[in-house]
Parts: sequence; C-alpha cells; structure tokens
Amino acid sequence: MLICLTASHKNAGFDMLERLSVTADAAGPRIREGHPSVQGAVVVATCNRFEAYLDLDAAEGDSPVPAVHEAIRSVGAVAGLEPEELRSTFGFVHGNAVAGHLFAVASGLESVVVGEGEIAGQVRRSLERARTEGTTTPDLERLFQRASQISRRVKNETGIGNEGRSVVRLALELAESRVTDWAETKVLLVGTGRFAGASLAALRDRGVTDVRVYSPSGRAAKFAANHDIEAVGRGDVAAAAASSDVIVTCTTAEHHVVDRALLEAGRAGFAASAAGASTSAGTAGADAASAAARPLGLVAEPATGAVERQLVIDLGLPRNVAPDVVEVHGVELLDLETIRIHAPLEEFGATDAARAIVGGAARAFGEAREEQDVAPAVVALRRHVFDLLDGEIARARARGDADGRTEEALRHMAGVLLHTPMVRSRELARAGEQQAWIDGIAAIFGVTPEADASARTSGARDTLRDDARERHA
Repeated sequence: MLICLTASHKNAGFDMLERLSVTADAAGPRIREGHPSVQGAVVVATCNRFEAYLDLDAAEGDSPVPAVHEAIRSVGAVAGLEPEELRSTFGFVHGNAVAGHLFAVASGLESVVVGEGEIAGQVRRSLERARTEGTTTPDLERLFQRASQISRRVKNETGIGNEGRSVVRLALELAESRVTDWAETKVLLVGTGRFAGASLAALRDRGVTDVRVYSPSGRAAKFAANHDIEAVGRGDVAAAAASSDVIVTCTTAEHHVVDRALLEAGRAGFAASAAGASTSAGTAGADAASAAARPLGLVAEPATGAVERQLVIDLGLPRNVAPDVVEVHGVELLDLETIRIHAPLEEFGATDAARAIVGGAARAFGEAREEQDVAPAVVALRRHVFDLLDGEIARARARGDADGRTEEALRHMAGVLLHTPMVRSRELARAGEQQAWIDGIAAIFGVTPEADASARTSGARDTLRDDARERHA
C-alpha cells in the first residue's frame, strides 16, 4: 500500500517547512524503522515542500493508521515538532492517488511557480538518497522512476516548462521594480550548487555581467572558473556584500550566511577607507575614494553617506539571510515566503494539457499495480494447470504417444482453458475487484497465492517457464 504524507506551501507555514527541510536527510531511515509494516520510505524535501512516500505491507482489511501515526511521530522527532501539530498540517494521499500526486509534483504542477524546472531533479535525487539509505522498495522505485518519465513527457509535450520557469526567475521578476538597469547592476551570488547555476543563468538572461560568487563551503574558486566570473574569499565577503546592488543567496548551509553584522562591517570598511583618503588627499580625494568604493547603482545620502537602496534575495531553505538585515539602512529583503505570496496564476491551457498527461499516466500506473496484486494468484493458477498438464503428458507418453500429437493437443487445450481466466484477472484488477478473482479461483480450483516474497520470486520464474511452454503449444 502506497501512502504520501505531504506538507507544502499550500497547507504549511514557512517556519514548519524550514524545520522539516533541515532534517529531511534523517527522516527516511527514522520512518522506516518506526513501524514494522513500513517497508520503505522516500522523502522529498524542497524549499516549499516536504513529503514522505511510504510503502506499507498491510494485510487485507488492516488499517494503515497506526503506521501513519508512527511515521508522523518519527518526522516530528527528527524535526523537533510536535506530532499533533504535524497531524493537523499534513495532507494524506493513499492508494492510486499517490501516483497522480507525485507525477503532478515532479511535473511542476504543484509548485509555487507552476512548471518550475528544478523540482524534477529534486524528486530524482530523493530516490537516489533513499537507495543510498536502503529505504526504497520495488514499488517506490517504480513510482519514482515513472514520475521522472512523466515529468519529461510533460515538459516535451506541453508549453508548461518551456519558459525556464523557476523560483529564481520569479524572484528576479519581482526585483524588476527595484533595479533600474540590470546591465549596470553588481551582484554577489552566495552558493555554488545547482540552484546557484540556475540563478546565474537567470541573471545573465537579464543582462547582468558583473557577478561575483562566494561559497561558505570554500567552493567559490571552482564555480567561478567554470562560469567565468570572479570568486570572493572569506576575508573579502563583507566588502563584496556591501558593494553589491543585489545579493542572491542559495546555499544549503544550516546557518545564516548574510546578516546585519556582515553588511555593517562591509560598510564600515568603506567608511574607514574614505576617511583615510580624506585625511591624506583632502576633500576631493575623499570624494574620489567614496565614489570608487560606492557600488554602482547604490545612491548615497549626501549628509551621511548611508546606502539608500540594496536588495537581498534569499532563495535558501533553511534561510540563508538573517531577518535583521532589514535593520540596515536601505536594505530590502526578498525571501521565499514573500516570493510565494506573489506567485503568478497558472496558464490554464498548458496546465490543463499537463494535468491530462499526469491523470492518464496515474490511471495506467494504478492499473498496472492492481494487476500486480493478482499476479501471485495468476502464478498459482498457471502452476496448478501446468502441473496437471505435465502429469497427463507423462501418462500419454507411457501409453505410447510416440508422435507427440496427444501432447500437442493437451498443451493447446491448457492454453485455451487459461485464456478466459487470464483476461478476467486483468479486467477485474482494473475495476478494483481483484479479490473477487482471487476468491473465485480458490473456490473452484483450491488454488491460493504464494504467501511470502521468496515464493513470489519463484512463481515469477515459473511464469516465464510456462509462457515458454505456451509459445511452443
């Protein structure tokens, strides 16, 4: 049984999502160990979403509620959140609806910016992490692999992903009213991961040419060399921050990388430099030093020299920027919570086409899973019939069937007899009535599905053997 617990920008506060995101790496193993019926767990955590996809081994008629509650307790334990708070927040998706939900998420249909491109990679990496942690299962593997395929199909067949939509680009669109000329704007990029690459590309699309990069983890030099920009060292970051018109942060650091103290230290350095120049070269020299130090596009008040306007865009989760930066004169903060509020409405044509693809794929996935539910019973029936067939063929040979005509007739008859039950198994499975078929063959033939996984594996080998027999019939 597949189940999804979901908290997103639609039903959870930003502070909760931030807490969940920080601890996401530890959540999967904790969920997996929390209840015996949880066979696997894959956690998807993004800047606006936390979801846990569970594979439960629950007997027919058993309630999944105890396992779900234990999973919520596990998430709360690693995130430092109360289970009651999470239970009142998490959405609950189960059964065939899980596939439709994940396919929509991976295709960007549930994102703050509908059609954003980053989510597909985040979903893929979630599966890779679960593999490393040993928390995935065959059903979860199929679900997530299919989600990646559907997201590519949506991108290729609809216009929803063709405009480079992302939170990065939306943030820059919102910044348009604060920036006079992108070509004359100095930008400090903080971070060197995939999001940083997307941010740099979006900045360049707007004509930005003056970009420097700083990495709290020390990767700035390599990123700068790969993207032909200038790297900023740890000792120079305060000055770089104070001299930038726009600061864009997108790191995975679990602490604030930009705060009031950093900006004020950078400004103080410029003030000291200007004062020194004034002492040695007079008022004209001070004006020249101040002009050289002052960032392009940032206007200083004549009396105080304070910066009039500077924009900080925080794309990190957890937050990369401390809230106290807005206490610095002239600084405006644009964070994910603000960006989410200003997310544009969906473009209905492309979105409807994408949802049609997702809906069809989800139905097909559900039908395939339902057919898999009857697979052990199908294997058992086929084995039963072919075991009878083998016995009759052996007796025919003992009676002198030298030319094989009796064996041929028996094989043909077995194939004909199995045809209708096989067709009905698929029909009833797709109608959600697979149990009726399973009960029927048990009542008529006394055949029951194998109970354990090793028997199912053996049954799959038998099915391949029996298919080969039918092809020779």
